[in-house]
Amino acid sequence: MPAGFPQMSQGNGSQSHGPPGTDGSSRQCARLKEVQIGAVAPVHHKKRVSKGAADRHEQMPKRKIPSISNKTAMASLQEFRLIYNSFKFLFQDQPTYRPDDYEALWVFRNRYSVKNYDGRRLVGRVPGVKVGDVFDSDAELHLTGLHRSRDSHVDYIVSKQEGRTKTYQAVSVVSSYGQHSHDQSNNNLDHLLLHVGSVPSSNGTFMADMSSGLEQFPVSAINLVSNEHPTSFLYISRIRYHHDPSDHPDPPSGCDCVGRCSDSQDCACAVKNGGRIPFGDHGGIIEEKPLLYECGPSCKCPSTCHNRASQHRIKFRLQVFKTELMGWGVRSLDFIPGGSFVCEYLGELLDNEDAQKRENDEYLFVTGDNYFDVPRWEESRKTIPSLQNRRGGDEAKVFAVDALECGNLARFINHSCNPNLFTQNVLYNHQDIRMPHIMLFACGDIRPLQPLSLDYNYSIGKVHDSQGNIKKKKCFCRSSGCKGRLY
Repeated sequence: MPAGFPQMSQGNGSQSHGPPGTDGSSRQCARLKEVQIGAVAPVHHKKRVSKGAADRHEQMPKRKIPSISNKTAMASLQEFRLIYNSFKFLFQDQPTYRPDDYEALWVFRNRYSVKNYDGRRLVGRVPGVKVGDVFDSDAELHLTGLHRSRDSHVDYIVSKQEGRTKTYQAVSVVSSYGQHSHDQSNNNLDHLLLHVGSVPSSNGTFMADMSSGLEQFPVSAINLVSNEHPTSFLYISRIRYHHDPSDHPDPPSGCDCVGRCSDSQDCACAVKNGGRIPFGDHGGIIEEKPLLYECGPSCKCPSTCHNRASQHRIKFRLQVFKTELMGWGVRSLDFIPGGSFVCEYLGELLDNEDAQKRENDEYLFVTGDNYFDVPRWEESRKTIPSLQNRRGGDEAKVFAVDALECGNLARFINHSCNPNLFTQNVLYNHQDIRMPHIMLFACGDIRPLQPLSLDYNYSIGKVHDSQGNIKKKKCFCRSSGCKGRLY
């Protein structure tokens, strides 16, 4: 057992490690056989409009731009979106009108005399397009050359023909997580990944829902590296208390707000946060702080209040997958906007004494012990009334969350020296700052299929085994600025 507090690590893989606390914190084209997973596109149903609408659009002043043939796919896409948005402007007096994406594409082609727009299927990399890019319509995929088929989620070319026999090669697979304008029968990327990755059938495993229905969206697990399954554990959706229920912390006092809360001295929860609600109108976190207070069970504001951002169930489709070097990991099948709440690190809440008794410390996550130890929190800490003074004695008691036997998908999130998630201490159902919830938020926009990652914040040369010897472990995150060692 390491000296001091035990620390969590990611099991079931060659990189087995985890974060000791909450002090802060490309795409490569995925190829399976000859199939390129090219993009994830939220495709929306569009109402077909007449050619007269396009003619009316042509009456608008034309802009001079460089030859489209010299532009990258994404640069051309920006011009197309200007045209599409101008359709909405022209018909703003018709609230029920929705521009047709292919009508706008027709205008784009004719206005700029696009010579390189020949409808060809592109095999391999599309200039300017990265795996995980999000597109708004079929026409945008068509324009970039990424996906030319309007009637199928799989686009293909004839790679070989002998007489009447043709051999087809898939060139892109697209998942639509909106309403597809032609076929709404299959909008599940899990199915597509399983389908294209199932050859040979002897290599690869797939689990439909490891959350057993506890999450809003099923949590799939996929392994295209081996036949291994994740180790068994109890999936939970709320933190578990190790001690008797009578020892649970008392609920906090709440606000008297009618409707959603606001930055006001009249809102008790805003006052706890230094006078400001820490979340924006759409629930995104405004800035990282040592501790945030959300509205809780004693508050009179509705459940839709934006100061309850991390209390709701996971709103993104997350998937556990087997990596080549870092064991199991987690990725999102959806685009995650920066600042969004992703998930909570769940497990069994233990005090220091009980945690030290655990023989396996791979999934231990220390919480509520570092409010005064992070330099960048020095100024923001002064605005939070409950953190004005250090606490001693029993008030300074340390706790940790152990996800070894029970937890959620957060237990599989790997380390990165350049992470896309950060941990945030949050209180809402009690006000004991020693045991806040460990909430994970997106540092910035996260593309679909990009692995989720945290900075485990180990210090090189500071991790010891039970005999006091310094432990060493390589880091396999391969991110820019990788330190080479986890500890």
